Amino acid sequence: MHVSMTVPTDDLRQARTVYRELEGLGYDRAFSFEAKHDPFIPLAVAAEHTDHIQLGTAIAIAFARTPMTLANVGWDLQTVTGGRFVLGLGSQIQPHVEQRFSMPWGNPVARMEELVRAIRAIWHAWETGERLAFEGEHYTHTRMIPAFSPGPNRYGLPPIFTAGFGPQMTEVAGRVADGFLVHPVNSRRSLLELTRPALERGAAAAGRILDDLEVVCVTIVVTGRTEEELHRSREAVREQLAFYGTTPAYQPVFELHGYGGLLPELQALARQDRWQEMAALVDDELVETIAVVGEPHEIAPQIRSRLAGISDHVSLVNNRAPDPQHFAEVVAALHR
Repeated sequence: MHVSMTVPTDDLRQARTVYRELEGLGYDRAFSFEAKHDPFIPLAVAAEHTDHIQLGTAIAIAFARTPMTLANVGWDLQTVTGGRFVLGLGSQIQPHVEQRFSMPWGNPVARMEELVRAIRAIWHAWETGERLAFEGEHYTHTRMIPAFSPGPNRYGLPPIFTAGFGPQMTEVAGRVADGFLVHPVNSRRSLLELTRPALERGAAAAGRILDDLEVVCVTIVVTGRTEEELHRSREAVREQLAFYGTTPAYQPVFELHGYGGLLPELQALARQDRWQEMAALVDDELVETIAVVGEPHEIAPQIRSRLAGISDHVSLVNNRAPDPQHFAEVVAALHR
Protein backbone atom coordinates (compact mmCIF):
# COMPACT_ATOMS: atom_id res chain seq x y z
CA MET A 1 0.00 0.00 0.00
CA HIS A 2 1.32 3.43 -0.98
CA VAL A 3 0.62 5.86 1.84
CA SER A 4 0.28 9.63 1.61
CA MET A 5 -0.81 12.29 4.04
CA THR A 6 -2.50 15.64 3.65
CA VAL A 7 -0.45 18.00 5.79
CA PRO A 8 -2.13 20.74 7.85
CA THR A 9 -0.78 24.15 6.84
CA ASP A 10 -1.98 26.50 9.58
CA ASP A 11 1.59 27.14 10.76
CA LEU A 12 3.76 27.53 7.69
CA ARG A 13 6.94 27.42 9.78
CA GLN A 14 6.30 23.72 10.35
CA ALA A 15 7.08 23.05 6.70
CA ARG A 16 10.73 22.91 7.78
CA THR A 17 10.07 19.96 10.08
CA VAL A 18 6.77 18.18 9.43
CA TYR A 19 7.59 16.89 5.94
CA ARG A 20 10.92 15.54 7.23
CA GLU A 21 9.04 13.78 10.04
CA LEU A 22 6.65 12.21 7.56
CA GLU A 23 9.57 11.04 5.44
CA GLY A 24 11.12 9.45 8.52
CA LEU A 25 7.87 7.63 9.28
CA GLY A 26 7.87 6.04 5.84
CA TYR A 27 5.22 8.03 4.02
CA ASP A 28 5.55 7.76 0.27
CA ARG A 29 4.07 11.20 -0.43
CA ALA A 30 2.94 14.30 1.45
CA PHE A 31 0.35 16.70 0.10
CA SER A 32 -0.24 20.34 0.88
CA PHE A 33 -3.68 21.82 0.26
CA GLU A 34 -5.09 25.25 -0.47
CA ALA A 35 -7.14 26.72 2.37
CA LYS A 36 -5.73 29.60 4.41
CA HIS A 37 -2.37 29.66 2.64
CA ASP A 38 -0.75 29.14 -0.73
CA PRO A 39 -0.19 25.40 -1.32
CA PHE A 40 3.08 25.69 -3.22
CA ILE A 41 5.32 27.61 -0.81
CA PRO A 42 5.37 24.88 1.88
CA LEU A 43 6.51 22.34 -0.70
CA ALA A 44 9.41 24.52 -1.84
CA VAL A 45 10.53 24.72 1.79
CA ALA A 46 9.93 21.01 2.35
CA ALA A 47 12.08 20.15 -0.67
CA GLU A 48 15.10 21.59 1.09
CA HIS A 49 14.53 19.48 4.21
CA THR A 50 13.68 16.10 2.67
CA ASP A 51 15.42 13.63 0.39
CA HIS A 52 13.03 11.15 -1.19
CA ILE A 53 9.40 11.67 -0.14
CA GLN A 54 7.19 12.84 -3.01
CA LEU A 55 5.58 16.24 -2.55
CA GLY A 56 2.32 17.37 -4.11
CA THR A 57 -0.74 19.56 -3.89
CA ALA A 58 -4.11 18.06 -2.99
CA ILE A 59 -5.30 20.36 -4.13
CA ALA A 60 -4.29 23.68 -5.61
CA ILE A 61 -7.29 25.59 -6.94
CA ALA A 62 -6.91 25.41 -10.70
CA PHE A 63 -9.35 28.13 -11.69
CA ALA A 64 -7.67 30.66 -9.40
CA ARG A 65 -4.74 30.53 -11.82
CA THR A 66 -3.97 30.29 -15.53
CA PRO A 67 -2.37 27.36 -17.35
CA MET A 68 0.81 29.44 -17.74
CA THR A 69 1.15 30.18 -14.03
CA LEU A 70 0.50 26.53 -13.22
CA ALA A 71 2.97 25.38 -15.86
CA ASN A 72 5.60 27.66 -14.32
CA VAL A 73 5.07 26.58 -10.73
CA GLY A 74 4.87 22.92 -11.73
CA TRP A 75 8.12 23.13 -13.71
CA ASP A 76 9.85 25.03 -10.89
CA LEU A 77 8.78 22.70 -8.09
CA GLN A 78 9.72 19.66 -10.14
CA THR A 79 13.21 21.17 -10.33
CA VAL A 80 13.42 22.29 -6.69
CA THR A 81 12.25 18.86 -5.46
CA GLY A 82 14.59 16.97 -7.79
CA GLY A 83 11.73 15.27 -9.62
CA ARG A 84 9.48 14.58 -6.64
CA PHE A 85 6.57 16.93 -7.38
CA VAL A 86 2.93 16.11 -8.22
CA LEU A 87 0.68 18.90 -9.48
CA GLY A 88 -2.74 18.17 -7.98
CA LEU A 89 -5.56 20.42 -9.18
CA GLY A 90 -9.18 20.93 -8.23
CA SER A 91 -11.88 23.28 -9.41
CA GLN A 92 -13.39 24.61 -6.14
CA ILE A 93 -16.96 25.87 -6.47
CA GLN A 94 -18.38 28.85 -8.30
CA PRO A 95 -18.84 31.27 -5.35
CA HIS A 96 -15.23 30.88 -4.26
CA VAL A 97 -13.79 31.17 -7.75
CA GLU A 98 -15.83 34.26 -8.58
CA GLN A 99 -16.13 36.00 -5.21
CA ARG A 100 -12.91 34.98 -3.42
CA PHE A 101 -10.50 34.83 -6.36
CA SER A 102 -12.30 37.16 -8.79
CA MET A 103 -11.78 34.70 -11.61
CA PRO A 104 -14.17 33.58 -14.36
CA TRP A 105 -16.43 30.56 -14.00
CA GLY A 106 -18.26 28.65 -16.66
CA ASN A 107 -18.47 25.06 -17.91
CA PRO A 108 -16.03 23.82 -15.24
CA VAL A 109 -15.74 20.29 -16.63
CA ALA A 110 -14.61 21.44 -20.08
CA ARG A 111 -12.49 24.17 -18.52
CA MET A 112 -10.62 21.69 -16.31
CA GLU A 113 -9.90 19.33 -19.18
CA GLU A 114 -8.74 22.20 -21.36
CA LEU A 115 -6.56 23.61 -18.58
CA VAL A 116 -4.71 20.31 -18.20
CA ARG A 117 -4.19 20.07 -21.94
CA ALA A 118 -2.95 23.69 -22.02
CA ILE A 119 -0.39 23.05 -19.27
CA ARG A 120 0.89 20.06 -21.21
CA ALA A 121 1.07 22.12 -24.41
CA ILE A 122 3.17 24.75 -22.64
CA TRP A 123 5.48 22.12 -21.20
CA HIS A 124 5.79 20.50 -24.63
CA ALA A 125 6.87 23.83 -26.15
CA TRP A 126 9.49 24.24 -23.42
CA GLU A 127 10.73 20.67 -23.80
CA THR A 128 10.98 20.66 -27.58
CA GLY A 129 11.42 24.29 -28.58
CA GLU A 130 8.44 23.94 -30.89
CA ARG A 131 6.07 26.84 -31.37
CA LEU A 132 3.46 27.23 -28.61
CA ALA A 133 0.10 26.96 -30.33
CA PHE A 134 -2.71 26.15 -27.93
CA GLU A 135 -6.10 27.60 -28.79
CA GLY A 136 -9.14 26.47 -26.85
CA GLU A 137 -12.52 27.73 -25.80
CA HIS A 138 -11.32 28.96 -22.39
CA TYR A 139 -7.55 29.34 -22.76
CA THR A 140 -5.28 30.53 -25.54
CA HIS A 141 -1.49 30.33 -25.36
CA THR A 142 0.28 31.24 -28.59
CA ARG A 143 3.24 33.35 -27.52
CA MET A 144 6.49 32.00 -26.09
CA ILE A 145 9.94 33.43 -26.74
CA PRO A 146 13.31 32.10 -25.54
CA ALA A 147 13.55 34.74 -22.83
CA PHE A 148 10.55 33.20 -21.08
CA SER A 149 11.07 29.51 -21.77
CA PRO A 150 12.97 27.56 -19.09
CA GLY A 151 13.67 24.83 -21.61
CA PRO A 152 13.59 21.09 -20.87
CA ASN A 153 13.29 20.02 -17.25
CA ARG A 154 16.27 17.89 -16.25
CA TYR A 155 14.01 15.78 -14.00
CA GLY A 156 11.25 15.23 -16.52
CA LEU A 157 7.80 16.70 -16.23
CA PRO A 158 5.66 16.27 -13.12
CA PRO A 159 2.47 14.21 -13.23
CA ILE A 160 -0.82 16.07 -13.13
CA PHE A 161 -3.54 14.77 -10.83
CA THR A 162 -7.05 16.17 -10.88
CA ALA A 163 -9.73 16.02 -8.23
CA GLY A 164 -13.47 16.01 -8.65
CA PHE A 165 -16.70 14.75 -7.23
CA GLY A 166 -19.46 14.52 -9.78
CA PRO A 167 -19.32 11.95 -12.58
CA GLN A 168 -18.40 14.44 -15.29
CA MET A 169 -15.44 15.95 -13.43
CA THR A 170 -14.33 12.46 -12.45
CA GLU A 171 -14.40 11.42 -16.11
CA VAL A 172 -12.01 14.29 -16.88
CA ALA A 173 -9.31 12.52 -14.86
CA GLY A 174 -9.88 9.35 -16.81
CA ARG A 175 -9.40 11.23 -20.08
CA VAL A 176 -6.44 13.53 -19.40
CA ALA A 177 -4.87 13.16 -15.93
CA ASP A 178 -2.07 11.00 -14.61
CA GLY A 179 -3.95 10.47 -11.36
CA PHE A 180 -7.21 11.14 -9.57
CA LEU A 181 -7.57 12.49 -6.04
CA VAL A 182 -10.74 11.04 -4.58
CA HIS A 183 -12.51 13.50 -2.29
CA PRO A 184 -12.58 12.44 1.38
CA VAL A 185 -16.41 12.23 1.31
CA ASN A 186 -16.34 8.65 0.09
CA SER A 187 -17.05 5.10 1.17
CA ARG A 188 -16.30 1.70 -0.33
CA ARG A 189 -19.78 1.67 -1.82
CA SER A 190 -19.43 5.14 -3.38
CA LEU A 191 -16.01 4.24 -4.75
CA LEU A 192 -17.44 1.15 -6.43
CA GLU A 193 -20.75 2.59 -7.59
CA LEU A 194 -19.89 6.21 -8.38
CA THR A 195 -16.14 6.83 -8.69
CA ARG A 196 -14.74 3.83 -10.57
CA PRO A 197 -17.42 3.72 -13.28
CA ALA A 198 -16.88 7.41 -14.05
CA LEU A 199 -13.11 6.98 -14.23
CA GLU A 200 -13.53 3.97 -16.50
CA ARG A 201 -15.85 5.89 -18.84
CA GLY A 202 -13.37 8.75 -19.07
CA ALA A 203 -10.42 6.44 -19.64
CA ALA A 204 -12.26 4.46 -22.32
CA ALA A 205 -13.17 7.66 -24.17
CA ALA A 206 -9.46 8.46 -24.43
CA GLY A 207 -8.40 4.93 -25.37
CA ARG A 208 -6.95 4.30 -21.93
CA ILE A 209 -7.61 1.83 -19.14
CA LEU A 210 -7.99 2.49 -15.44
CA ASP A 211 -4.55 1.02 -14.76
CA ASP A 212 -3.10 4.03 -16.62
CA LEU A 213 -4.33 6.20 -13.76
CA GLU A 214 -3.14 6.44 -10.15
CA VAL A 215 -6.24 6.61 -7.95
CA VAL A 216 -5.43 8.20 -4.59
CA CYS A 217 -8.21 7.57 -2.09
CA VAL A 218 -8.13 10.40 0.42
CA THR A 219 -9.52 8.75 3.55
CA ILE A 220 -10.63 10.41 6.77
CA VAL A 221 -9.21 8.70 9.84
CA VAL A 222 -10.75 8.84 13.32
CA THR A 223 -8.36 7.39 15.84
CA GLY A 224 -6.72 7.97 19.18
CA ARG A 225 -4.60 6.27 21.79
CA THR A 226 -6.89 7.39 24.61
CA GLU A 227 -10.66 7.93 24.91
CA GLU A 228 -10.02 11.67 24.97
CA GLU A 229 -8.01 11.58 21.73
CA LEU A 230 -10.59 9.36 20.04
CA HIS A 231 -13.44 11.67 21.10
CA ARG A 232 -11.58 14.74 19.86
CA SER A 233 -10.89 13.07 16.53
CA ARG A 234 -14.48 11.92 16.08
CA GLU A 235 -15.98 15.32 16.94
CA ALA A 236 -13.63 17.06 14.53
CA VAL A 237 -14.80 14.78 11.73
CA ARG A 238 -18.42 15.35 12.70
CA GLU A 239 -17.83 19.10 12.23
CA GLN A 240 -16.00 18.49 8.96
CA LEU A 241 -18.84 16.40 7.54
CA ALA A 242 -21.35 19.06 8.58
CA PHE A 243 -19.28 21.59 6.66
CA TYR A 244 -19.08 19.32 3.60
CA GLY A 245 -22.83 18.89 3.81
CA THR A 246 -23.37 22.51 2.81
CA THR A 247 -22.00 21.79 -0.68
CA PRO A 248 -24.58 20.38 -3.13
CA ALA A 249 -21.91 18.53 -5.11
CA TYR A 250 -21.51 16.00 -2.29
CA GLN A 251 -25.20 15.09 -2.30
CA PRO A 252 -24.79 11.82 -4.28
CA VAL A 253 -22.71 10.13 -1.56
CA PHE A 254 -25.05 11.31 1.19
CA GLU A 255 -28.04 10.04 -0.81
CA LEU A 256 -26.33 6.72 -1.51
CA HIS A 257 -26.29 6.06 2.23
CA GLY A 258 -29.73 7.39 3.06
CA TYR A 259 -28.75 10.89 4.19
CA GLY A 260 -30.13 12.86 1.26
CA GLY A 261 -32.37 14.92 3.53
CA LEU A 262 -29.47 16.03 5.70
CA LEU A 263 -27.94 18.47 3.23
CA PRO A 264 -30.92 20.86 3.07
CA GLU A 265 -30.95 21.03 6.88
CA LEU A 266 -27.23 21.79 7.02
CA GLN A 267 -27.49 24.35 4.25
CA ALA A 268 -30.34 26.14 6.04
CA LEU A 269 -28.29 26.41 9.24
CA ALA A 270 -25.26 27.63 7.30
CA ARG A 271 -27.32 30.39 5.68
CA GLN A 272 -28.25 31.54 9.19
CA ASP A 273 -24.58 31.40 10.32
CA ARG A 274 -25.51 28.74 12.88
CA TRP A 275 -22.32 26.79 12.19
CA GLN A 276 -21.90 25.58 15.76
CA GLU A 277 -25.24 23.74 15.65
CA MET A 278 -24.61 21.83 12.46
CA ALA A 279 -22.36 19.07 13.79
CA ALA A 280 -25.14 17.76 16.03
CA LEU A 281 -27.04 16.66 12.91
CA VAL A 282 -24.23 14.31 11.85
CA ASP A 283 -24.74 11.00 13.66
CA ASP A 284 -22.16 8.34 14.49
CA GLU A 285 -23.37 6.07 11.70
CA LEU A 286 -22.56 8.68 9.07
CA VAL A 287 -19.15 9.35 10.63
CA GLU A 288 -18.36 5.63 10.54
CA THR A 289 -19.63 5.33 6.96
CA ILE A 290 -17.35 8.03 5.60
CA ALA A 291 -14.39 7.79 7.98
CA VAL A 292 -12.28 4.87 9.10
CA VAL A 293 -12.79 4.70 12.86
CA GLY A 294 -10.92 2.79 15.55
CA GLU A 295 -7.86 2.48 17.70
CA PRO A 296 -4.57 2.83 15.79
CA HIS A 297 -4.06 -0.92 15.39
CA GLU A 298 -7.54 -1.26 13.87
CA ILE A 299 -7.15 1.34 11.13
CA ALA A 300 -4.87 -0.41 8.61
CA PRO A 301 -7.08 -3.53 8.25
CA GLN A 302 -10.12 -1.32 7.70
CA ILE A 303 -8.33 0.69 5.01
CA ARG A 304 -7.21 -2.49 3.23
CA SER A 305 -10.76 -3.80 3.34
CA ARG A 306 -12.24 -0.54 2.08
CA LEU A 307 -9.83 -0.19 -0.86
CA ALA A 308 -9.38 -3.85 -1.82
CA GLY A 309 -9.74 -4.18 -5.59
CA ILE A 310 -10.11 -0.41 -5.94
CA SER A 311 -6.73 1.18 -5.22
CA ASP A 312 -3.47 0.60 -3.40
CA HIS A 313 -2.90 4.33 -2.83
CA VAL A 314 -4.36 5.90 0.32
CA SER A 315 -3.93 9.39 1.70
CA LEU A 316 -4.69 9.75 5.40
CA VAL A 317 -6.40 12.89 6.62
CA ASN A 318 -8.07 14.49 9.62
CA ASN A 319 -7.23 18.15 9.20
CA ARG A 320 -9.30 19.44 12.09
CA ALA A 321 -7.76 17.05 14.62
CA PRO A 322 -4.47 15.79 13.20
CA ASP A 323 -2.89 12.80 14.84
CA PRO A 324 -0.04 14.07 17.05
CA GLN A 325 2.30 11.32 15.83
CA HIS A 326 1.17 11.47 12.19
CA PHE A 327 -0.57 8.05 12.23
CA ALA A 328 2.82 6.37 12.66
CA GLU A 329 1.36 3.01 13.68
CA VAL A 330 -1.06 3.04 10.77
CA VAL A 331 1.68 3.79 8.23
CA ALA A 332 3.88 1.00 9.55
CA ALA A 333 0.98 -1.47 9.44
CA LEU A 334 -0.02 -0.49 5.91
CA HIS A 335 3.53 -0.98 4.69
CA ARG A 336 3.66 -4.40 6.31
